[in-house]
Amino acid sequence: MTEQLLHLVWKYNPHRFNGLHTSNNELIEVIDAGMHNTNAGPDFFNAKIKIDGTTWVGNVEMHLKASDWYAHNHQTDKNYNNVILHVVVSNDRQAVTESGIAIPTLTIPYPAHIEKELEDITNSGSWIPCANQFSTINSLTVKSVIERMMVERLEQKTKSIAQAVHECQNGWEEAFYQAVARCFGLKVNALPAELMAKQTPLKVLAKHKNNLFQIEAILFGQAGLLERDEPSDEYKLSLQIEYSYLQKKFGLKPIDGSLWKFMRLRPAAFPTIRIAQLSKLIHTSSALFSKVVESATPHEIAHWLETSTSDYWETHYTFGNTSPVQIKQLGRQTIETIILNAVIPFVFAYGEHQHNTTLKEKSLNYLESLPPENNSVITKFRQIGADPTSAFDTQALLHLKANYCNERKCIFCPIGTSIVLKSSISL
Repeated sequence: MTEQLLHLVWKYNPHRFNGLHTSNNELIEVIDAGMHNTNAGPDFFNAKIKIDGTTWVGNVEMHLKASDWYAHNHQTDKNYNNVILHVVVSNDRQAVTESGIAIPTLTIPYPAHIEKELEDITNSGSWIPCANQFSTINSLTVKSVIERMMVERLEQKTKSIAQAVHECQNGWEEAFYQAVARCFGLKVNALPAELMAKQTPLKVLAKHKNNLFQIEAILFGQAGLLERDEPSDEYKLSLQIEYSYLQKKFGLKPIDGSLWKFMRLRPAAFPTIRIAQLSKLIHTSSALFSKVVESATPHEIAHWLETSTSDYWETHYTFGNTSPVQIKQLGRQTIETIILNAVIPFVFAYGEHQHNTTLKEKSLNYLESLPPENNSVITKFRQIGADPTSAFDTQALLHLKANYCNERKCIFCPIGTSIVLKSSISL
């Protein structure tokens, strides 16, 4: 048995409780179930309930056993003084608040049939639990879930960005540079790219931003790629000499070069090419975060992110191995990845930090104006009936999959609960 099922019943069909009586034979009428609280404190805030003809506004707490009120020490917690109704399965003890008030208690049967429905869906073994029923879900329900998931995703990213900015001594440009570097690594090399950036302060690169060769020497050296057992040539030897000098000058410590993955990557996505492109971006740009915050459209942002490589990399994919001449511009898909995973979350988080709703709304508009992503997860969502039309939709679906579907948290997902509850709830 789980309290979450009681929350589910109360949240989605509270009027089923109308006509029931408390342990003191007081008639119950639920006018408003209140706001579900998933953090510390009572389970539902600001409920509106008529108890024996008198309308009360306050909080609702739920337990399997009434004595859990004491097991959780609510009787000493002032946060529970405004509880107006205690909903339980087993009424084995009267709940009393810290202020000494006995709380009306409503005893209900445990919804075992709903638990069975929940078990059936979570144990379905499908790609996502509701894969077979997804296409039958009301479009308004799906739309509301997508909006909720997008808000959750941005709130989640805002917290991690706030932590990153704090670690950078409140430096937004520094934290943004680290996030952009991570995106340059793509999924396979995101971690070493981020570690490289964290080991290489932006202020060090800024001292040499007018010299592309020195920026390359610093980043390739910090990436640990100048010491890898690979073919060498005059260019690599020159980088090693320059890095040796700059390393001592700034007290730099490289990361382990073996962290980088080359296998099963297209040559254009090799770490060497990505670092060369990042070097060129740092060389040709300044105050990049400020520029993207001030940008009006994703197209304008994409302009600031356009970059290529130095001449050497036009005929190389790795050190010492020549290849046919090719200008290695940063691809459109990679630029969109940077916008989605660095620019938009940072603009939203900065808007939150500055209490600027215009910036937050602008970041959401960016998402709605970008095309939907194409990856294996989104393809499968399309196959079961989803119809994402923008990056807003696909980012939300990715969050849904990672945080709810993969974890089988159907009870917390409106799509899952609509399937579990079906057309009605009976007690």
